Amino acid sequence: MKKKHILSSAALRKLEGSLFIAPWAIGFLAFVAFPLLYSFYMTFHQVKIIASGITYIWVGLQYYREILLVDGGLLYNDLLPFLKEMIMMIPIIVVFSLLVGILLNQKLFGRTFFRSIFFLPVIFSSGQVINEFISQGGGTLSFVERFNVVYYINTYLPEAWGAPIANLISSFVMVLWYSGMQIVIIIAGRQTIPASVYESARIDGAGSWETFWKITLPGLSPFIFLNLIYTVVDLFTFPENPIISKVNTSSYGISSALAWIYLTIVLSLLGIIFLIYNRVTKLTAGNR
Repeated sequence: MKKKHILSSAALRKLEGSLFIAPWAIGFLAFVAFPLLYSFYMTFHQVKIIASGITYIWVGLQYYREILLVDGGLLYNDLLPFLKEMIMMIPIIVVFSLLVGILLNQKLFGRTFFRSIFFLPVIFSSGQVINEFISQGGGTLSFVERFNVVYYINTYLPEAWGAPIANLISSFVMVLWYSGMQIVIIIAGRQTIPASVYESARIDGAGSWETFWKITLPGLSPFIFLNLIYTVVDLFTFPENPIISKVNTSSYGISSALAWIYLTIVLSLLGIIFLIYNRVTKLTAGNR
């Protein structure tokens, strides 16, 4: 007689999947979800650490009003110039990684060596390494100082945009440092496009320019979108980020409120990227 299984095969597969994901779920709840909710709770309380324990005094939206309305300098004086600089830096990194990734996918002599060179900064780009790199002037292009480019930018451009552009040019080498992972993603995405598609295009008489716009770029659009998300998250957790340095204040409530405001801004930017990508995807699909 055949033995009856207590659980069906589908239930067993679900149980196996749940057991495999259980360590991650427990770690996420304990080390990510709980601290997030706890910090959100502290934004509405004045937190004091005393000998007998931790006391919480309800203050409501007081810290949010102080940061956004009363003491705007805590957020706006550093955040707005930083946002302008990041808005200019994100497309530069994405386009640079796209071009280099396509180039390094070609059959070139020593391409493995060059791939390693571009990926090395990802391994060494810890906070301390980047701080030392910037403090020693390693991120500055030599011709910027030689031709006094920053002076002309600050002279002929409005101050609101002159300072972010000058900071971007002064640390332009950081684009190379922050493009390693994006280049790897583009290389991996380029290899998902079958070679037969390019052969068919060449047979039909399409040149390199046409194949780039009609085959390569549409095929890489999900990977470009992934690079956008990765670049935004990576840059907004940059060690030299002026907002992150201000989060570590003596007041737990103000620090938590500032962190949540900053998180909301980053999530809003990611939401805009999602909307633009969905709109572009629908437009390209409708034109096919």
